[in-house]
This record gives sequence, structure tokens and C-alpha cells, in this order.
Amino acid sequence: MNQKVKHKIQRVGIFVDVSNMYMSAQNLYKTNVNFQQVMKTAVAGRNLVRAFAYVIETEGGKEKDFLKVLGDMGYEVRSKPLQIFKSGARKGDWDVGLSIDVVRLMPLLDTVVIVSGDGDYVDLLDYLRGHGRRTEVMAFGKTASHLLVEEADEFIDMSQDKKRFLI
Repeated sequence: MNQKVKHKIQRVGIFVDVSNMYMSAQNLYKTNVNFQQVMKTAVAGRNLVRAFAYVIETEGGKEKDFLKVLGDMGYEVRSKPLQIFKSGARKGDWDVGLSIDVVRLMPLLDTVVIVSGDGDYVDLLDYLRGHGRRTEVMAFGKTASHLLVEEADEFIDMSQDKKRFLI
């Protein structure tokens, strides 16, 4: 839809699927996301209510310093361990947890910013828009679900400003 109507009085919630963004940045550009700039762009001069960063913990726990940095930036970090099944398969995602947090906070928010290209969030955006909330998605265009992009009121393609959004 791509409506760019932003008002200073809007109450904003930011929900970052860190694993999705990390994998996209690594696969596309072999580098990392600048989550400080992500927050600044998502807030866009409006009233930040809360910002969450959803992280999957690795087996070695090497992300501890990164989690602290995210916290220092103002993100509320939510983490959970990578699931390893008996078959050896690995799974780690926050789709349901992120969605539940959004629905819980919806009464406090005018605008929800999802930082992910994951098409699993299409139904969440539809639900939010049906309840009068503005929806914005930030992701890399090449790895973002086209259905997610179409469902959002505004899509910010982070690939268009790599200097700002990549480290």
C-alpha cells in the first residue's frame, strides 16, 4: 500500500526478528545490520513505546556481548535457545512469540514496525490493519516476502540505503 503518513504523536512499537535480518544481511552482503540505525529509522521522530529484539541463542553462547549491545541501544531483548531435535534438525524462530507480543501491545500502539522479511507475518499485518493500526515493514527487498511488502502500509527497503543499515 505504501502510505507514508507519519505523525509525531503516533505511538510506535518496533519488533525486530534478529535472526531473519542477520541471515539476510549475511547472505546478501556478507556483513551485519546496524540495529541502531534500524531503531532510529523505525521511530522516525515519533513516540517510541517499546522496541523488542528477538534472538535465537547459539549452542556456544557467543552472542552474549551482542545481546548486551542491543540492550544498551534500547531494545528489550527476548532470547531463547536453538531447538535441536533427535534427528539432528535445528529450528529457531520467534514468529509466534513476536506476534503475541504485538497483539498484547496493540492497545498501546498506533503504528507497528516489523523488522523482518518473513512472510509468516502477513496475517499479523492484516489483523493489525483491521484494527486500525498503521503497519510498517523494514527489510532487505531481495529477501522480503512480496506478500508482506504488499500487506504493509509502508515498506522500507534497507537495501536502498546500505551505508545506513549495514555495518
